[in-house]
Amino acid sequence: MSERPDLSVKVGSLTFPTPILVASGTFGYGTESPELTGARELGGIVTKTLTIEPRRGNAPIRLHETPAGLLNSIGLQNVGVQRFRDEKLPKLRELGVPIVASIGGKAPEDFVQAAEHLRDVPGIAALEINVSCPNVKEGGIEFCQRPDSAAAVIRAVRDVATVPLWAKLSPNVSHIGEVGRVCRDAGAEALTAVNTFVGMSVDPRTRQPHLPGGTGGLSGPAIRPLALAKVWETVRVTGAPVVGCGGIATAEDALQFLVVGARAVQVGTVSFRIPDAARRIRQGIEEFLSREGLPGIESLIGTYQPPQ
Repeated sequence: MSERPDLSVKVGSLTFPTPILVASGTFGYGTESPELTGARELGGIVTKTLTIEPRRGNAPIRLHETPAGLLNSIGLQNVGVQRFRDEKLPKLRELGVPIVASIGGKAPEDFVQAAEHLRDVPGIAALEINVSCPNVKEGGIEFCQRPDSAAAVIRAVRDVATVPLWAKLSPNVSHIGEVGRVCRDAGAEALTAVNTFVGMSVDPRTRQPHLPGGTGGLSGPAIRPLALAKVWETVRVTGAPVVGCGGIATAEDALQFLVVGARAVQVGTVSFRIPDAARRIRQGIEEFLSREGLPGIESLIGTYQPPQ
């Protein structure tokens, strides 16, 4: 019997058992029903975005389904970084998979304090710096919309962190590659592309938006072609390791991101509908490699043939 394909991948200095991780905010704290989700078989788990103080999030309604996606306005609801470290992380470590802690804040010092709470804490493989968070001090814009602001956050966290940093990029910019490049130069070892796209939906009968805030973050299959293009741009411009994210629901979806150069992918919204979707995607990729006679996932990553 032939050997099974090697699914292990390197993302910067880290090695993951498979290229399939789960995205921040779509998998709880990772410990909910691990038998149902297949959490122990994943390449890694990215936590909900953690802030210094606990956050209740936005008032309902916070979710609205669209024909091919999901609009959300959750507001970074989380238990706070200290409670996560003390109560959630010990159970999460028991799953035996790499843990990437997502952190967020309103200003650079918030990110720094969150990183300090997780400094030298066993079980944290990397920090994903959510520079898609609104920067309240700059009038509510995302850090990512100003490359210098994004770079300032990365530099500040790099000074206190003891693990690799991943910068999570927003697609709601003109040149995501340039934002990624300055984050890489500021100390991000890898880049996660992308967060949700800004979207909205309106009830024509009431003339009111379906989400109280008017707009929300669109995720799900609708954004996959857009996210794929952003990942390709980020890979091409930055030369940094990229973790692809956005609308991945099947093994074929994930393979597209890997072909254009993503070192790994994150599975998100589909997990709400199919709790073990990430496990199924991992299995599908293994079957694809076997059918194609490829020894491992490294034989596929970055093999995109752009038009001449």
